[in-house]
Amino acid sequence: MESTNGAAARLDCLVTGATGYIGGRLVPELLAAGHRVRCAARTPANLRDHPWAADAEVVRCDVLDPEQVGAAMRGIDVAYYLVHALGTGRDFEETDRRAARIFAEQAAAAGVRRIVYLGGLTPAGVPEAELSPHLRSRAEVGRILLDAPVPAAVLRAAVIIGSGSASFEMLRYLTERLPVMVTPSWVRTRIQPIAVRDVLRYLVGAATLPDDVNRTFDIGGPDVVTYLDMMRRYAATARLPRRLIVPVPVLTPRLSSHWVGLVTPVPRSIAKPLTESLRHEVICAEHDIAGYVPDPPGRPISVDRALALALQRVKEAKVTTRWSSASVPGAPSDPLPTDPDWAGGSLYTDHRSRDVSASPEALWRVIEGVGGDNGWYSFPLAWAVRGWLDRLAGGVGLRRGRRDAQRLRTGDPLDFWRVEAIEPGRLLRLRAEMRLPGLAWLEMYADPADGDSGDGGSSRYRQRALFHPHGLLGHAYWWSVSPFHAIVFGGMARNIAKAAERGHGGPAASDTSTEPVRTKR
Repeated sequence: MESTNGAAARLDCLVTGATGYIGGRLVPELLAAGHRVRCAARTPANLRDHPWAADAEVVRCDVLDPEQVGAAMRGIDVAYYLVHALGTGRDFEETDRRAARIFAEQAAAAGVRRIVYLGGLTPAGVPEAELSPHLRSRAEVGRILLDAPVPAAVLRAAVIIGSGSASFEMLRYLTERLPVMVTPSWVRTRIQPIAVRDVLRYLVGAATLPDDVNRTFDIGGPDVVTYLDMMRRYAATARLPRRLIVPVPVLTPRLSSHWVGLVTPVPRSIAKPLTESLRHEVICAEHDIAGYVPDPPGRPISVDRALALALQRVKEAKVTTRWSSASVPGAPSDPLPTDPDWAGGSLYTDHRSRDVSASPEALWRVIEGVGGDNGWYSFPLAWAVRGWLDRLAGGVGLRRGRRDAQRLRTGDPLDFWRVEAIEPGRLLRLRAEMRLPGLAWLEMYADPADGDSGDGGSSRYRQRALFHPHGLLGHAYWWSVSPFHAIVFGGMARNIAKAAERGHGGPAASDTSTEPVRTKR
């Protein structure tokens, strides 16, 4: 795919999975390379606040809907397939299979010139039946795309090291939190990790592969290490004391996933496939990609350098995407109950409001900074217990934290919430992704105070929690926790106001003004 003068052609690229970890980083790389980009997302609003959003086209697309996929493919030269159904249930392999077939069929119908897919590196000599379901499904998706009429480049990677990746977060938290570890035997398995920067470089380069190239490419860094080596190297990079690591054979992948879920922010639903994939050696059998996408000096990046770069990004709060950027499988996606298309039903609400002796801007800074290390401004033990209960139930818990310490954007994960809407300076609406017998939202507003003299020295904080119960269990849940709302939600309103006033230099606020909990039917 080159122009007649030998220069790289400007291509029209479709990126699926643009809300995810790799897709969200690939889009700006393709734009920087001079290509036009169309992003396909189930919820386009989640891409609205990305720095590159104004430079890319965004369309609504569910990869299981042939009509939507076909529409997204029109006029496209290169289609990137960066989605998977991992964690959506026991039949995720069938879902992956069906989505890949739809993608391949619609690409052929639209006259797409190339498909690029990022899959998993599979161990040599291991029968497919013995692979983890995660790797087995990735391999099958690759075959489906390679068997399609459109030429495909299937890039296969093992562990990807980059700030915010699930693999890096798992490694980081295990090493930082446990100076002494009793670990599964898979920590001695050899792997060939790759820096996310190299993954992105190969993905961009794959767009201009010759039309007759239809094959897999193994992509990896220059180092073959064990997971034990990586933990020790991370400890050295982070200047931590040497870790004592004792591998034991009795920890199965299932037990390992519970162990990882207990210590790290990575939930068991993601930790399990990651740990299962480490049972076998995953080492590149070739490096043929370099014949088409040449490696510049110093590339691929070494493990030590990749760890240092990722850690530096974390420390500087410059993590552009995280493993949790994509929506949690199975998380609620119904409209907010106050939206025009709300279908009705019971709705419980809890309203709190408070006059604040600080400007709306000062109040907004506190609202936008909630969660993560800043906490939730009330009864920390209650929030921590709720997070632990969610983890025990297989949910995400509180430890996803924040992508950025100060700024939020639509679609960001925020502990066990996700930013559903944000109106800078006025409204933050969060949708719950914790395990609940219903749907829940939390809204926080920074309004000018009634009768404000115009100097901006006062404001009004409004807070609204909403819960739409599912069945009798949902109603029972609300009434069982409602006695604690005065402490949790009332304290939250009071302390958010106080935090804004401390930043503004004003006096402490008066007692919380509340409205009674109401039921709407």
